[in-house]
Amino acid sequence: MRQNKRTSRIASEMKDTARGLHRIGLIDKRRMNEFEALTTLKIEEMTPEKIKSLREREHVSQAVFASVLNMSLSTVQKWEIGEKRPSGPSLKLLSLVEKKGLSGVL
Repeated sequence: MRQNKRTSRIASEMKDTARGLHRIGLIDKRRMNEFEALTTLKIEEMTPEKIKSLREREHVSQAVFASVLNMSLSTVQKWEIGEKRPSGPSLKLLSLVEKKGLSGVL
C-alpha cells in the first residue's frame, strides 16, 4: 500500500510539473496532450491476436509498426505470436494506437 501512495504522489507531482512547464511555454500543446494521454490512459492486457489486428487495421507491416512504436521488429513479431507480452510504456502505446490510430503516436 505504501508503494502505491508513493507512486501516486510521484505521478501527481510529475503532472503538476508538466502543467507548469506548459503554462510558461516550455512544453507545447501537442506534447502536453501526449503527456496527458499517456498518463491517463486506461491500460488493459493485449492478446497477440489483438496486437496483430491493430497493426493490420492500420495497414502497415510489422517493420513499419515496430518503427513507429520505436520497437524492434523481433519484439513486434514475438508479441504477435505470443512469445512476449507488451508491458509498461509499450502497452500504453498500443492502447493509444487502439484508441487514436497510428497518428495518435506520431
